[in-house]
Amino acid sequence: MKAHKISQAPIPMRNVGPIKITGPVLDEKISVPLATYETPLWPSVGRGARVSVLTEGIKTTVVDERMSRSILLEADDAEAAMLALNSIKGRMADLNEVVAQTSRFAKLIDLNSQIVANLIYLRLEFTTGDASGHNMVTNAADKIIPWILTEYPQLRYSSISGNYCSDKKATAVNGILGRGKYVVSEILISRELCERRLKTTPEKVVDLNIKKNLIGTMIAGGLRSANAHYANMLLAFYLATGQDAANIIEGSQGIVHAEVRDGDLYFSCTLPNLIMGSVGNGKGIDFVEENLAALGCKEDREPGENARRLAAICAATVLCGELSLIAAQTNPGELMEAHLKLER
Repeated sequence: MKAHKISQAPIPMRNVGPIKITGPVLDEKISVPLATYETPLWPSVGRGARVSVLTEGIKTTVVDERMSRSILLEADDAEAAMLALNSIKGRMADLNEVVAQTSRFAKLIDLNSQIVANLIYLRLEFTTGDASGHNMVTNAADKIIPWILTEYPQLRYSSISGNYCSDKKATAVNGILGRGKYVVSEILISRELCERRLKTTPEKVVDLNIKKNLIGTMIAGGLRSANAHYANMLLAFYLATGQDAANIIEGSQGIVHAEVRDGDLYFSCTLPNLIMGSVGNGKGIDFVEENLAALGCKEDREPGENARRLAAICAATVLCGELSLIAAQTNPGELMEAHLKLER
């Protein structure tokens, strides 16, 4: 069979910022590359970035990190499944010896499970260094399965992935247990700055967040999600930095929270499923390497630090776009006027 030639699909890309970012991972002003066909996203994120520079900055905190793969095993009945599972959960050291044979960076940190009839859904959770870890954890799981079947001959193989992972699907389990980097970004904006730069008030932003992001998403049947457009910023950031873009499905399941604090606006974005890495598949393309280097995510650091930095920058970028859009939607006609002006 003749191999098809690999070509490039050009997507408009622009640097936006600088964004002022603070927190335990980084403390600096940094411009961010965004690749998107939705060109109004650049000035929208840019407005949030300009606001950030006039404040103490966007504080970003990486709360947790893990990559999961759920294997699916079978027993004769639920009792046999329960007895085997209880034993497996007590053998983390043995399981990590198996994992160590597959990677220098993968480490099994937790097990979560569900028994359905005679089926065992075993969610294996790993740290994966600077890689997002899709292939790393699948490879580890692929070695763990035969070890389990040897140690527990009463069990049988069903699948390398039982959808309890849950990869590239909108599920509750990822928000509850976490998949990828769990990052929170926060900013405190004075009332004067809200009125001058965002053309709104703290009260209007808080009110719209409740009525649109929280209640609106609830009546729409949203799943562990309460935001305006996380996916826009995530896709643009993912494409610019060589990430698996399909992971914006679970990545966009996040919550915006806003408060009025002594007359000022506290605004935050929580992203519990931010899947990304600074090494691995998709990173060898020239523009991706250049973007990662410009973001300071190709430095000689301890394993995992570059990826955490990248996730923190991404979370701050999401906040800039989310803040700008919510502010715009507090004013009748502003959103469409901007799109008509920028896209027509």
